Amino acid sequence: MEKAQEILDFWIEEVGPAGWYQGSGDLDQTIRDRFMADWEAAARGDLDSWKSYPDKSLALVVLVDQFPRNMFRNDRRAFSSDKRARCVASKALVAGFDKRTPEPQRQFFYLPLMHSECLTDQERCIRLMKTRMTQTGANNLTHARVHREIIRMFGRFPYRNEALGRESTNAERVFIQDGGYQKILDDIMAVA
Repeated sequence: MEKAQEILDFWIEEVGPAGWYQGSGDLDQTIRDRFMADWEAAARGDLDSWKSYPDKSLALVVLVDQFPRNMFRNDRRAFSSDKRARCVASKALVAGFDKRTPEPQRQFFYLPLMHSECLTDQERCIRLMKTRMTQTGANNLTHARVHREIIRMFGRFPYRNEALGRESTNAERVFIQDGGYQKILDDIMAVA
């Protein structure tokens, strides 16, 4: 539990809500320095035994879903452990681990679904944000709706194309040029 607790203490206490979505080079480097070997082990499946425990599952999801987005910003590796993150999160949801985890950190069980390029996962994420993030979930729900809308439009996240070596369509290029994510967020906020 020591390593899992170290991950949770770092992410929840040291970084905290104010830093979870504010990328910085310093934070990215700190995560690489402290947790790269752990991410590599988790990506290989060496930490799969953590899936059987609520706190360790949460630490594993953070390790394979959140940390690579910081460690490998603008690089295909940022998404390389997404499938593993969805598997860990799905098992945790079936076990009810999310319900045993307080808000706002509970959201990390749902974010692998929000990061998925599968519409079914997007719909599930919206349902979970609506029903299980009742105290701190309004902002998360809004962002989940933006993610779902982008998947509805394109079947993938166009802003990942360059990192993943995918060719953007004309519609995707226009979307990004016209404000992309922020424009959809603004539209959803205007209706709310």
